[in-house]
Amino acid sequence: MMSMTCHNLDFGTRVLDLVAVGSSSNASIERHSVKNHGKGFTSKVYGARRMVCCRHNVSRTRAFSTNTSEALLDGVGERTAPVLDLKKEAKIPISLANLFEVVADDLQTLNQNLRSIVGAENPVLMSAAEQIFGAGGKRIRPALVFLVSRATAELAGLKDLTTKHRRLAEIIEMIHTASLIHDDVLDESDMRRGKETVHQLYGTRVAVLAGDFMFAQSSWYLANLENLEVIKLISQVIKDFASGEIKQASSLFDCDVELEEYLLKSFYKTASLIAASTKGAAIFSGADRSVTEQMYEFGKNLGLSFQVVDDILDFTQSAEQLGKPAGSDLAKGNLTAPVIFALEKEPKLREIIESEFCDTGSLDEAIKLVKQCGGIERAQELAQEKADLAIENLQCLPQSNFRLALQDMVMFNLERID
Repeated sequence: MMSMTCHNLDFGTRVLDLVAVGSSSNASIERHSVKNHGKGFTSKVYGARRMVCCRHNVSRTRAFSTNTSEALLDGVGERTAPVLDLKKEAKIPISLANLFEVVADDLQTLNQNLRSIVGAENPVLMSAAEQIFGAGGKRIRPALVFLVSRATAELAGLKDLTTKHRRLAEIIEMIHTASLIHDDVLDESDMRRGKETVHQLYGTRVAVLAGDFMFAQSSWYLANLENLEVIKLISQVIKDFASGEIKQASSLFDCDVELEEYLLKSFYKTASLIAASTKGAAIFSGADRSVTEQMYEFGKNLGLSFQVVDDILDFTQSAEQLGKPAGSDLAKGNLTAPVIFALEKEPKLREIIESEFCDTGSLDEAIKLVKQCGGIERAQELAQEKADLAIENLQCLPQSNFRLALQDMVMFNLERID
């Protein structure tokens, strides 16, 4: 068993609580986690951040960002956690394989069931779906369902997952896959995760039908769960997908788009499904309403953080790393967090975007301006803020390997931009 000592250091409206993650089974840990308070899609000016280190007597070092002032940290006393300079300290990256190890059997069963469900009626649609299922998907959403299911099952005294937990994970992955197929058609994307997209291989007609089929199939299985709360929850997600696409299409090349609008669109397109996944999992565990609502907030904040990080990587990674052309969102007029922040400082960027990159080299110049004007750094702070909130949302769960894996999932996302 893992032995640990927990210390909550309360300083009025802010609590220091460094989260112990990724330790070996015999590690003696002093746990704390950083909590920031706030709800909804509210944005603010992000101040300087400190990195507070979790100390393990074995294993690895992990760090969480805080808004806490240096004076406040220095006043903690002898238990003050050391401030970590990440440029000087080595950090072992988190791997998804390690994260998902505690639900590896669940994911293996899911993979088998998905192929059976999708391919049972039409081999052509199965071939199209296989292009997505086999294109390097990380299975993050069903893994979150399994992790939250097992973490909350302990609260209800369940010894194993129910059939409804497992079916929910399959439904979530089908909905996600269907949305990717349709997204690629709408965006006219030729590549997905380094492979040709479904519509590129099979044509737009088959791609649209494949996505429709998977949405319909997931809806049928959803109805058979016979839980009205979960049915309403997941049905809202499909509506949100459409709202997000409409919102994005109506604001292309709009340099007056505000951060709140970007966050709402990101919720519709990304975070809504994750939030519904984690809340639905808690509902099927029989958790009380306070826990199910915290799981919804966890999924929402994690989903928003993931989307912001994805939007940062669109500027910082190569086409080979992304599996699609770098800067593709900006090229299409989809203005994301880094651009919105950079527009506050650089008028020339507005001119280039509003010209819709008509001049040769103008896209490269715009990308350069986004980087020079601090757009990337401010977007990183936004991703960190949402991650801090996600960590806070997990505090209602009992200590377990599943909760630790959920905490590590938050850190894995942030490490993608290290």
